[in-house]
Amino acid sequence: MALASETIGDRWTMLILREAFYGVRRYDDMLADLNAPRSMLTDRLNRLVNQGIMARQPYKEPGSRTRDAYALTAAGKELALTFLALTQWGEAHLTREPAPVKAVHRQTGKPLKVILSDGSGEPVDLAMASLQKQ
Repeated sequence: MALASETIGDRWTMLILREAFYGVRRYDDMLADLNAPRSMLTDRLNRLVNQGIMARQPYKEPGSRTRDAYALTAAGKELALTFLALTQWGEAHLTREPAPVKAVHRQTGKPLKVILSDGSGEPVDLAMASLQKQ
């Protein structure tokens, strides 16, 4: 938990990843959306690439030089569960209202939520869970 928190836990990294989940991939678009310092954005994107959470994908618009877009890797996409869990927690304990963005099932449109389940996929109440040091 500590290592994962060290890897993605600072404010800017979380905001960059949020943008990536929203589908923002281009550096200049992230820079504008986040109103972030250029050096910070460059640093965090480089770290996310080096950690295998994002990957550079070159693109070129007509009449422009080649630039890099940043896409979530498979490992980065798996962070969606973490972000959804944080959103659920924030809705329940901080804002006490729904977040402006929600996750829904693509086919049914039903809202999705993160749950705790056992090895067979059965939901488990948090009161029944215990953390055990290995």
